[in-house]
Amino acid sequence: MTNPSARAGRREWTAFAVLLLPLLLVSMDVSVLFFAMPAITGQLAPTSTQQLWIFDSYAFALAGLLITMGSLGDRIGRRKLLLFGAAAFGAASVAAAYARTPEMLIAARAVLGIGGATLMPSTMGLVRNLFRDEAERTKAIGIWSGAMAGGIALGSVLGGVLLKYFWWGSAFLINVPAMLLLLVLAPFLVPESRDPRPSRFDPLSAVLSMGAVLPVIYGTKRIAADGPTPAMGLCIGAGLTVGAVFVHRQRSNPDAMISRELFRHRVFGAGIGINTLAAVGMMGSSYFTTQYLQAVLGKTPLEAALWGVIPSVAVGIAASVAAGAGQRTAKSRVIATGFGIAALGYALLALCGPHSLALTLVAAAVIACGIVAVMAVVSDMALASAPVEKAGSAAALLETGQEFGGALGMAVFGSIGLAVYRRDADAGLPGGLPHSAHETLGGAVAVAHRLPGRAGEAVLATARDAFVHGMHVAAVGGIAVLLLGAVVTLVALHRRATVPVLPDRDAVATQR
Repeated sequence: MTNPSARAGRREWTAFAVLLLPLLLVSMDVSVLFFAMPAITGQLAPTSTQQLWIFDSYAFALAGLLITMGSLGDRIGRRKLLLFGAAAFGAASVAAAYARTPEMLIAARAVLGIGGATLMPSTMGLVRNLFRDEAERTKAIGIWSGAMAGGIALGSVLGGVLLKYFWWGSAFLINVPAMLLLLVLAPFLVPESRDPRPSRFDPLSAVLSMGAVLPVIYGTKRIAADGPTPAMGLCIGAGLTVGAVFVHRQRSNPDAMISRELFRHRVFGAGIGINTLAAVGMMGSSYFTTQYLQAVLGKTPLEAALWGVIPSVAVGIAASVAAGAGQRTAKSRVIATGFGIAALGYALLALCGPHSLALTLVAAAVIACGIVAVMAVVSDMALASAPVEKAGSAAALLETGQEFGGALGMAVFGSIGLAVYRRDADAGLPGGLPHSAHETLGGAVAVAHRLPGRAGEAVLATARDAFVHGMHVAAVGGIAVLLLGAVVTLVALHRRATVPVLPDRDAVATQR
């Protein structure tokens, strides 16, 4: 039975609404640069390498520091870390908006990533403490998952609208009012929470965690962009080696940064793996649908972003429905069903032709709904199985798994699609074209626009058919991955669908 004293009131739900602010902004910042980059290029004139780092410095800092910041929040207080991250995020947004050189913008984006790494685990950890009632916590995490997924689509649209009427720095300045509001309201509405008996912070573990995460994320991203290379293979191998050293230290060090208590309940470790598989499926489809809307259907970036909002609306509904279903039936069944729905979306994607706008949007919506349902329910299960005093570390591990899964999905599915495209392009494109036309669809589009009349149209048609064929083959791989996720869920969570919430220790949370 639900303990009435554990139920959240208006104060807790208001605090939760405040915590959604940093979540939306951090997820929006992943995509807000899509529209700003042409204007940035025109004003700051970055090299191709600098352009790459303007995009990637944010994601790398975020992914590399999630584990460290989650652990730090458990030790010093999650609200305190949240406020520090909000201040850093706001200041870095101003610095990015008024950057005068590519180097300044890269540095500002890196600080934004550091701020994001403090905000994401802090918000989920605080949600774990705000809602002690299982049904309310499940509902809150469902909303949290939907907001995070929706923020990425909203960032693209907001960036396009701002760039239509203002200069490129406005895409960063939009963060500042929200962060100021968070800094004002959070001390009054959000209770502080921390581990009452924290171990000493281990700086070497922090260095090892970054040394494990960053090379793997970087290597997989570069494979997704350029295809497999020996250098990137070595990069990933180095990261995995450092990761093995990190795991050994966590097992042997009494002051481990990741507490062994987190894995006392097997649901937590299974949850990280399932969440990672879900992220593979999500980013694998995003890789193709984004390019399909622009390069195959010829939509402008803003038009593509606006069409992309349609699946995001369905995502918000799916997260809430999945959270409710998880209260009425075994959560393992809800998660497996989510994987099955996403696999159906990939099957629809495999049916899309070069002119299938409606079917592609439906496929993207079905995939996103299934994946977000998985993430919402599995995140709730994993957090419920972890000690409340370790909520920040638990949230950080879940989110790090998502970062790995996203990068892996883009690398694996992108490489499959790229290999099929290059084979078809080599067989179908006429000889004498620039090499770029045979490498990527974007290269072929650029070449086709320089050719006269029917010659250009023929190149475009062949290249688009090759890309769609690659998408079909990758979609079959997506079906296999997601069905594997369903099987893993039913096996790993068999007889563990209901997770007892571990009792809170005394003085875990202090309220002012």
